[in-house]
Amino acid sequence: MVTNDSVKATTGRRRVLVIGGKLKHVRKARELGLDVVHVQFPDEYDRGHWPYVDQALLLDYGDIDRLLPLVRVLHEAYPFQAAVSLFELGLLPAARINEALGLDGESVATVELLLDKWRMRRHLAARGISPMASAVGRSAQDVRDFVQAHGLPIIVKPIRESGSLGVFRIRDQADVDVVAERFRSLDDGQWAAKDLFSADSFDEFLMEEFLDGLEISVETLSFDGRHVVVAVTDKEIGGSGFVEIGHSQPSGYSAETLREVTRLVTDFLDAVGLRNGPGHTEVKLTSRGPRIVESHNRVGGDRINELAEIAYGVDMERYALGAGFGLVEPLTASPEPRGGAAVRFLTPEPGRVVEVTGVDAVRADPAFVDLQLEVGPGDDVPPLTWNEDKVGHVVARGSTATEAIAHARRLAAAIQVRTEAVA
Repeated sequence: MVTNDSVKATTGRRRVLVIGGKLKHVRKARELGLDVVHVQFPDEYDRGHWPYVDQALLLDYGDIDRLLPLVRVLHEAYPFQAAVSLFELGLLPAARINEALGLDGESVATVELLLDKWRMRRHLAARGISPMASAVGRSAQDVRDFVQAHGLPIIVKPIRESGSLGVFRIRDQADVDVVAERFRSLDDGQWAAKDLFSADSFDEFLMEEFLDGLEISVETLSFDGRHVVVAVTDKEIGGSGFVEIGHSQPSGYSAETLREVTRLVTDFLDAVGLRNGPGHTEVKLTSRGPRIVESHNRVGGDRINELAEIAYGVDMERYALGAGFGLVEPLTASPEPRGGAAVRFLTPEPGRVVEVTGVDAVRADPAFVDLQLEVGPGDDVPPLTWNEDKVGHVVARGSTATEAIAHARRLAAAIQVRTEAVA
């Protein structure tokens, strides 16, 4: 355990346990006036955290059997009022800690329902919400049987992972015969503990009927079971799978479509029992109406929170950290847009980076909001197969979403990441 000796053990302020996430999350918790206990992977914690963190537990927090006894001891000495996570792998540990210590927070049942896509599908089917064919498989024969029953195309994906990892669209018989082997081969990857929900993630897969139409996501905040749509995010998909390469807000879909989506998502959140905090729900706009893809009781990734701040003036991360302490005023209705915002992810050709140009010009552009570039000369750019393969992004603003999208595309194109093939 790391302790910041410069901060008194007892300050009289309320205390939150923040599990995983980014440096900005503990900074925002401190800015809200909270004392912070931070649980983090050791290699994700450094001097930058020190001004915002009072105590830190540095370990693989996915190991709840190891984490919970340590948290109990710390809670007995310096009680905290809630465990919170804004990161996928921290959601279930936070729920289990809150339950074990008798603290407020989303139930373990709700969090597990959202993390387990097969359990979620069965739960929705029993309630007649967003019906679709689905089943769990382990072999090529399971895939053949599912295709025989439901036809092509279909989707094969992990039951509990996120970030577009291991998602395959099966279009023809050749894909049917090899997808089980391709899925299991993912287990050969050099995954870190923080990359995967579970070590057995690739033992089984979920098979679903393919949903036609475009995908959006619905960003919500819930207050004691009352759900408020903060934003609807339009998406652009790229790569060989379903990796998202662009987002924008506000949505360009019709008011009628958005009303139908809002009804579906609020019914869904009621059905899974989400009571408080953020939600990020992915929806396909199919020819049969909107259908739930999956959902998470956290803020959306890929800079979606930043888009909501620009377009709507709402920082959903602050709500996730502070609403349970009464430090932010609950929303009474969906906010009105103030402008447009868009993010465009950089997708250079795979290979070794030789040169990067255009960064200074992009930063000087009036539409520029943020740029992150994670590669430079000598670094390798992997093929775009899941979200963690993306090497950077540009965020832009505009008077409308259409204008912001155009700016984001223009700025992303101005950054040239030249690569060469690796022998």
